[in-house]
Amino acid sequence: MTRFIEPVTLEGEFGLLEPLELGHEDALAAAAADGELWSLWYTSVPRPEATRRYIETALAMRAHQHALPFAVRHKGSGAIVGSTRYFNVEPDHRRLEIGHTWYAKSVQRTGLNTECKLLLLTHAFETLGCIAVEFRTHWMNHASRTAIARLGAKQDGVLRSHQIAPDGSLRDTVVFSIIASEWPAVRRHLLHKLGRT
Repeated sequence: MTRFIEPVTLEGEFGLLEPLELGHEDALAAAAADGELWSLWYTSVPRPEATRRYIETALAMRAHQHALPFAVRHKGSGAIVGSTRYFNVEPDHRRLEIGHTWYAKSVQRTGLNTECKLLLLTHAFETLGCIAVEFRTHWMNHASRTAIARLGAKQDGVLRSHQIAPDGSLRDTVVFSIIASEWPAVRRHLLHKLGRT
């Protein structure tokens, strides 16, 4: 039986998305420490001591075809600067979500995130044949919501009291998507943002 998602390396001008492995533990912990990203209560960036468990969970999801996690390498420095993944993968419906995305503070607000999203979306729509790609974020994560909208995704709605956070608070989840018919315009938009048109 053909698997819908398989580990793959996606390469751009600024970044390289490589399959996440346990060997990325120290580098990911260092990336998260750049800005103490775990301190944002509405995100799920692991503390340094929880990085191994974070990776093990992602790899277990990959083994069961529920996710395809990546480490993000900055090509200029060669450093691992974050992580992202396909998850909530639904092969029968040719849908997936892009999320669990975070970057070291030193590379935030650069072209790296835009390029990585372009790489992930291109693979999803043009190789996997997805009919829709979703993005979800915490209602309180205004920076993430703005960034997702800037990609060209449309807000589908808000799932209220959608999840219980580790601290017991309830998360309202904002859902965005890009559908296959929108992909050509979104692709052109992202290429323009990167100065590649």
